[in-house]
Amino acid sequence: MLAELAINNVGVIPSESVEFSGGLSVLTGETGAGKTMVVFGLRMLAGDRADASRVRSGAAEAAVEGRFSTTGMADAQRVAVEEIVSEAGGQRDENDEYIATRVIKSTGRSRAHLGGRSVPAATLKSFAGEMLAIHGQNDQLRLVSPEHQRAALDRSDDTIADCLSAYSECYATWRGLARDLAQRTASRREMAQEVDRLQFAINEIATVDPQPGEDTELQAMIRRLQDVDTLREQAQTALVALDGMEALGDGGFDEQSSASDFLGEASSALSGTEDPELSQLADRLEELTTQLGEISGELGMFLSTLPSDPQALEESLHRQQELKSLTRKYAPDIAGVVAWKAKAEAKLASIDTSPEALEELKKKVARAEKKLKAAAKKLSAARARAAKTLGEAVTEEIRGLAMPKAEFQVVLEPCEPSPAGAENVEFRLAAHPGATAQPIAQAASGGELSRVMLALEVVVAQSQSSTTLVFDEVDAGVGGRAAVEIGRRLARLAQRNQVIVVTHLPQVAAYADQHLHVSKDVSDSSVTSAVEDLSGERRVEELARMLAGLDDTETGKAHATELLATAARDKDSFAEP
Repeated sequence: MLAELAINNVGVIPSESVEFSGGLSVLTGETGAGKTMVVFGLRMLAGDRADASRVRSGAAEAAVEGRFSTTGMADAQRVAVEEIVSEAGGQRDENDEYIATRVIKSTGRSRAHLGGRSVPAATLKSFAGEMLAIHGQNDQLRLVSPEHQRAALDRSDDTIADCLSAYSECYATWRGLARDLAQRTASRREMAQEVDRLQFAINEIATVDPQPGEDTELQAMIRRLQDVDTLREQAQTALVALDGMEALGDGGFDEQSSASDFLGEASSALSGTEDPELSQLADRLEELTTQLGEISGELGMFLSTLPSDPQALEESLHRQQELKSLTRKYAPDIAGVVAWKAKAEAKLASIDTSPEALEELKKKVARAEKKLKAAAKKLSAARARAAKTLGEAVTEEIRGLAMPKAEFQVVLEPCEPSPAGAENVEFRLAAHPGATAQPIAQAASGGELSRVMLALEVVVAQSQSSTTLVFDEVDAGVGGRAAVEIGRRLARLAQRNQVIVVTHLPQVAAYADQHLHVSKDVSDSSVTSAVEDLSGERRVEELARMLAGLDDTETGKAHATELLATAARDKDSFAEP
């Protein structure tokens, strides 16, 4: 439920905070006082589109903050709320409540917070979807849409949810297989061409057989082959300088003085010395001798590995061209070419245009369609039972709302399977028993639509608890006895849910557990509104004003007092123990 709502710089409200109680709360006040600003604030917390025109004139931004409690909610609903907040990184405050905030800049930009964390407006929408249900004039218009009518029917019976979930799963499976079959059948030639193209590319790559990293290694090899004479001369010169042995043309060797000889003489000269400093230098010379031997060996190994085949360079250049022919077609490097081949092989394996494959796919589609029809039959049966029950229940409700002869019907018309089921749902209204029922968009006036929507909400809410239901002047165009009946039903609805109503009808306001009055103060420089929680004499005065503008007369107050007493006795008669 909504515990508290704080509004800053919204419309004519500069700053106001309202604590809401459970049960039925009504907001009343003169036209233009700012009652709808409260509903606008709730719509902002529900993730609706930010409207910069609602920012108070002269203010940089408007802010709305709501405190919500999950106490008393159904377990599944409470868990859903906790998951939404937890996924957003938010948490409860010290009062075990969730705080939702929406800030709207005068430039049109907005920010949202939930549980202390910044979130997208869509997250607020998901959160509010579990906590709030807001009904206004636009919601009445949405009531005539087939999608909203089907959703209302599905909400009226808990057994429909499981049937719809099973049906949706079967539909997704069948639809995917049917789409695959249609695509394969229609584009069989194109798929065959795709098979040929993939097979040719895979064979081309397999013929060359590139190895990951081969292009890089080959480039280094070619560079070495192109410089092999220079590299051999450099290595031999260094080796001669170290070892003093140079090969002669007749197969012999020419001994020359070498670095190794000189280093050996120096080391021998210091060997056996007892002087600590010279002994240290002798050790270092010995280390150098060892390192020099290792370098000499590595130079010899380098010389032995230098290619001597004159064809090696030509073969390497030819291999490089083969690899380049692949990188020009399939990927920037050989690693990419290898990866492309793996993907192509996987795709090729998934394409089967043979008659046997198509026949097997047809069998899968047929089996999936059979399961879909069975699931659709169960869903249709559940909806048919719910449609009869809902029609009777809503009829009973609207007959108590100054529509004594009207009959509400929920009609199911079979249709092709869709994600929502195998039937269309349509709400119809008959003026009296025996009359031809017409779609409510044609048969119901604006006031009647309001009463039908209220009746639906009363019926559907019987299985719910601790939900916050907001009605924004849904009683427009209603008066007399119908107004009293609307008040009675809102009060009955509030036995299990928190109900917040913006109303002009004293008959509705008299049933409230909490009466909030929105007043407007007009000065030479500004217009401001404030919210007052009425009780006692102040509430009597407000009801007298709503009755006939007689708030300052004894007659008006007497009528208001009698209305309050009548409503109180009425509520006692149907209050749950």
